[in-house]
Amino acid sequence: MPAYTVREWDKLAYGEGAGQIPDGHASKLAALAARSAFAGRGGSGVLEHGRHALRARGVVGILAVGDASLEILPKIDVAPGETLDHHNAAIRKRLVHMLAVALDLKIDLGVITDLAWQRETLLEILIRIFCNKLTEALRKGMPRRYVTREEDLSILRGQLDITRQFTRHAVDPSRLACRFDVLSEDTPLNRIMKAAVVRLARLSRRAANQQRLRELAFVYAEITDEPVSALRWDQVVIDRTNRSWQELFAMARLFLQDRYQTTTGGAGEGTAMLFEMNALFEEYVGRLIPRALAGTGLTVSLQAGRLFCLSAQDSGRALFQTKPDILIRQGGTVTHVIDTKWKRISARIDDPKQGVSQADVYQMMAYAQLYRAPRLTLLYPHHPGLSAEDTVHARYRITGHATSLETASIDVSNSSQMLAKLRRLVIGDDKPRFDESGNV
Repeated sequence: MPAYTVREWDKLAYGEGAGQIPDGHASKLAALAARSAFAGRGGSGVLEHGRHALRARGVVGILAVGDASLEILPKIDVAPGETLDHHNAAIRKRLVHMLAVALDLKIDLGVITDLAWQRETLLEILIRIFCNKLTEALRKGMPRRYVTREEDLSILRGQLDITRQFTRHAVDPSRLACRFDVLSEDTPLNRIMKAAVVRLARLSRRAANQQRLRELAFVYAEITDEPVSALRWDQVVIDRTNRSWQELFAMARLFLQDRYQTTTGGAGEGTAMLFEMNALFEEYVGRLIPRALAGTGLTVSLQAGRLFCLSAQDSGRALFQTKPDILIRQGGTVTHVIDTKWKRISARIDDPKQGVSQADVYQMMAYAQLYRAPRLTLLYPHHPGLSAEDTVHARYRITGHATSLETASIDVSNSSQMLAKLRRLVIGDDKPRFDESGNV
């Protein structure tokens, strides 16, 4: 299967020329992207189908249709001087790290060779990690659980189902309507694992992954097949007896549900596994900030607050609810509101507004009014065009308020210092002075 790679916001030319993908592949991939739940969301669609090129948008992941696949990688800056394959390998590693943090997974990135990071797509790498973890867990035994069964037997087992007995066996007392519990492997959790194995077997094109998935499918042969739409996620109970399966459950949800991604088919063929980078970046930072602030006395809430901007004069009905990405409190009082944005801001010498969206500023002004926090931060991914260091780049005073609004960036390509930098950002060891104007 031909596999193509492009980075978000970059173009991939199609046609008959050298280095271009065939028109037919481009059309199929664009059609699959158009069926995604991410299509048509303003600037956050999947692919822009131009006259001569496909342009990736703010969504990353894999599109696979017919005999072609397209890998869309995030625009994360990595060390210069390497080949394109090395760059893509480093980006795949950073994206997998972000997913691991967001989903609370323990993934040892070092067990995958540098050559594999270069040659395998993001999808195949995730499948390999899932297969390794599932194989290791199954060596300790498939989790079992007591499930309720109803059968008509000649002798009583468990409890007698009185209603069923007198409606079904009123004229045949030799059969007893029994209800009893049995220890079974055919549980909602194992059905979800099997569904993930079945789906990935259809997606994988790597021989080693296909072999592992066939072996896993054999292990799950006696587990009931259920379509993804019928899986009972709500009946899965993770407790001390099956705690080791929590990560696998999260990975299965990643492959089968649409927390960050959507899997779509339709009109015949094609599957997509896509991640909206804005949502992933928000979850990634949101997971790291509580760790960074451990021991400071500050508490962190994600997607909290939920205060309303307006109330109707006639009915008093609240309208336009707000959900700040991150609220930081001290002693119960909101002291800091952080909103993450997966966008590229510019250096101030190039643009006094740094490329910050006016809508984003209006949003933060609403937070200033509702939450009365003295400090607001718009947090962006760092890139070398800003400065040598990821830090607070500019601070402004909101007109008529004592509240300050700052723009800052964090380098997602450097995980080793993320916690320290987030802690310094929030605690404010490196606060710059106000702008000369002092206003937004």
